[in-house]
Parts: sequence; C-alpha cells; structure tokens
Amino acid sequence: MKQFYVLVVSFVLLILLVLWLGPSNIIHALETADLRFIVLAAFIHLVVIGVRSLRWGFIINQTTEFKKNYVVKTIGLFAGNFSPARSAGEVLNAVAGKKINGISLSEGLSAGLTERFFDVGIAGCLMLISSLFLPKIRVITILGGLLSIGMVLLIYIFNWRENASIWLYDRIHPIISKLPIREEVLNNLYLKFTEGLRGMIQYTHSFSNFKNLTFVFFLSGASWLLECVRLLVVFYAFNIEINFTAIVVIFLIANLVGIVTALPGGIGSIEISLTGLFVLFGVPGALSGSIALVDRLVSFWLVTALGIIFSSYYAKDILEDIKGYTLDLKGSE
Repeated sequence: MKQFYVLVVSFVLLILLVLWLGPSNIIHALETADLRFIVLAAFIHLVVIGVRSLRWGFIINQTTEFKKNYVVKTIGLFAGNFSPARSAGEVLNAVAGKKINGISLSEGLSAGLTERFFDVGIAGCLMLISSLFLPKIRVITILGGLLSIGMVLLIYIFNWRENASIWLYDRIHPIISKLPIREEVLNNLYLKFTEGLRGMIQYTHSFSNFKNLTFVFFLSGASWLLECVRLLVVFYAFNIEINFTAIVVIFLIANLVGIVTALPGGIGSIEISLTGLFVLFGVPGALSGSIALVDRLVSFWLVTALGIIFSSYYAKDILEDIKGYTLDLKGSE
C-alpha cells in the first residue's frame, strides 16, 4: 500500500507540472513538433536497449543470444521503472535472466551490479568534468558527481569485496531485525543474502579482467551517449538548438534526481527537473515541459509498454515477480 501512495505522489507531480505549464501551451507546442524526429528518438532508444543487451550478453557469456538478452534487459528496465531509485531493476534483471537465459541468480545479480557500477561511474565522472565548463550549475554537478562516485564505491564493495560486503551487511542486519519480520524469516534472509553475496562476488572475480571490463566500459559509455543523442533529437523535433554538453549534464542530473527522490522510476521528479534545467539553459517554459514529456514518452513509457508485452509473452510468472519486488512489497505477518 505504501508503494501505491508513492506512485500516486509521482503522478500528482506530473499533473502539477502540466497545470503549471498550461495544458493549452503544451498542446500548442506538441502540434508544432516534427513527428519524424520523435519517431527517430524512439528508434534511438530501442538501439540503446540493444547496446545494453549486448553488454548483458557479454557479461554472462551469451553474446549470440541477442533476442533473449534484449527481452531480459527490457524486463529489467521495466521493473526499474516502477521501483524506488530503480532498485528492483537489477533484481528482476537477474530473475528474468534465470528464467530466460538459464543463468544462476547470483550470476545475474553480479552482471546487473557490474552494469550499474559502470553506468554510475561514467555519470559521476562526466558530471565532475562538466563542472569545469558549466559554471551556472557547477555546485550541482560537483555534488552529483561526488554522490555518484560514492555509489560506485558502495557497488564495488558489494560486487568485488567479499569480506567488506559481509561485514557491511552484518552492520545492517540488526537494523532489519527490528522490523516486524518473523525470526525464521530473518535467519533465512541472512543465510540467503550472505550466500548470494559470496556467489555474486565469485562470479564477478571470474569475469573481471582488463579486456572484459574495458569492453563493458565501452558499451556503457556508448549507451549513455546514445541516450543523450536521443534527447538532442527530441530538441530537434521542437526546432530548438542546444549545446550537446548541456544536454549531457542535464540528462545526468535529472536521472540523479530521479534516484535521490526514490520515486518509482523517477516519475514526476525527472520530468520536473528536466523542465527546470531546460529553462535554466534558456528554453521557454512550455517548450521545456513538452520536450521533457516527449522524451520520457519515447524512453520511460516505451520501455514500460515493451516490458509488459515481453513479461506476458515470454515469462508470464515474471509479472508476479515484478509485482512482488516493486509496487506490492509486503512484510511478513
């Protein structure tokens, strides 16, 4: 029920954004948009998923199973769209990988965290570099960069350092034990989590060499770049020119805001932050909101639609897993 209220908050934020910009102003802006560029932006986002699928397949050593990898990545992104800070993305990615790729859950979690490690690391470095060239938002980019680097260090501990990760979980477990959860469930959670951590880290170490990680870094950078190109194409749809460096920084900051606010998939918070940052860079308000809404349509909602289709068609029981990990999480009675 709590997750439902959080989702309501997200949609309320979206409605408030539309009311603030003026529905008629948004409609007028949308009427002037070039549909060809919007379709191109949607196609670019499908390519982004393709690049992420190649990366997933490379990490789990199933590079020839592109169709399966594409389905698994889409399901994982869909699950992340409806979980706070996209926290269920890696988990459901692993669940889908187990059902569709036939890999172990530990291997899937290891692959997901490795992907997140490079995604967040690249984002943090880009924001710190951008702070040198964009003085008007320097403080925001520095803080965002440092926060991202902190997340990278945490992922490194849980995905590469067994002793440190077990030690850290031992510090967290007493806090979890204060929740209204049965003792046998807590004990099972501890055993499963520590065993899972060891399995994850073992697989990560088997995969981690310079050649493999360099290729994963390359694919991660390519996916980030393509997402920024997609947003640039949406700007072209509205006949607005903007510096590509600004596009990169705006995109990174908006996604970081979506994570920090812990709203499902950043719904509401990302649209508002995109609109505000566009205005900061000189784009008129109604156009800013329209660009933000269209970009989310061809990214967030396109993935959501595909995720529902793939989950239903390829693995119907995955929908129940997604439901359990995202909007309907319940404590033990």
